[in-house]
Formats: sequence, structure tokens, C-alpha cells
Amino acid sequence: MTVNQIVYCSDFSAHAEAAFQTALDLAGRYRAKLYVIHVLPPAVNPMLTEADLILPERPDENLVVSINERMQEVYGQRIPDGMDCELVVRDGHVSTEIIRFIEETDADLAVVGAFGLSGMGLVLFGSVAKRIAHKAPCSVMIVRSKTA
Repeated sequence: MTVNQIVYCSDFSAHAEAAFQTALDLAGRYRAKLYVIHVLPPAVNPMLTEADLILPERPDENLVVSINERMQEVYGQRIPDGMDCELVVRDGHVSTEIIRFIEETDADLAVVGAFGLSGMGLVLFGSVAKRIAHKAPCSVMIVRSKTA
């Protein structure tokens, strides 16, 4: 298997940390480009009906700037010198945007944490890892944290 481009999917959860370490290790071993992507999901009020649902066309610019800063703090500072890495923030349906990004970059491997959201978030959005594993056009590695 040739691995030239790896997409790591971040939700900043504790479970995603093991996936980041794995993606970072694989990118180093294969000398692959590492994309670190975070998708801002649309704000959804579960009490609204479809007819009442109004989503903003674009997320708040301050929120995007804030997420970009957090990506740099959490991930960017840990990327070794010389590693080709790009931090990416998108907005929209999480699994759909990640799959679209994987297709755009022609990635060879996607790395995701086994768990992210829990409770009501999981009920509303479903398992992002499961959707990516089923629909991605490349291999998907689902990383389970030893403490999970």
C-alpha cells in the first residue's frame, strides 16, 4: 500500500488524541503529507421541525478564526519540522465534508477516532467514524484509545 496523503479527522475529543498520534506516526513513517481537518457542524435545535429549521449560510467568522487558532495550538505546534502538514477547517455536515475533502485531496488513508460525540450528540449526528468508514474512497483506520 502506498501512502502519500493522510487525512486525520479531529473533533478535539479525548478519543481523537490517540488517532492524532497514530496519524502523526504514520505520516512520519511513510513521509506522507498530513491533513488535519476539523468540520464545524451546523447549529441544530432538535426542537425545531424541518420547516422551522434555518441554518446560517456561513458560520460566524470569529468561530472559524477561533477554531483555526485552536487547531494551531493543539496540533500545529506538535508537527515535526520538515513534515508536510496542512490544518483545515470546514463547515457543514461533518462526515459529508470529510468525505468530500478526502476525495478532493485524493487521500490514501483517513484516520479517525473510534468515538467522538456522545449522548445526545451521537443520537443527533450518528457515528461520524462509521459513516466515513462506509463511504470514504480510501482506506480508513479507526483508532481506539486504550483508555476507552
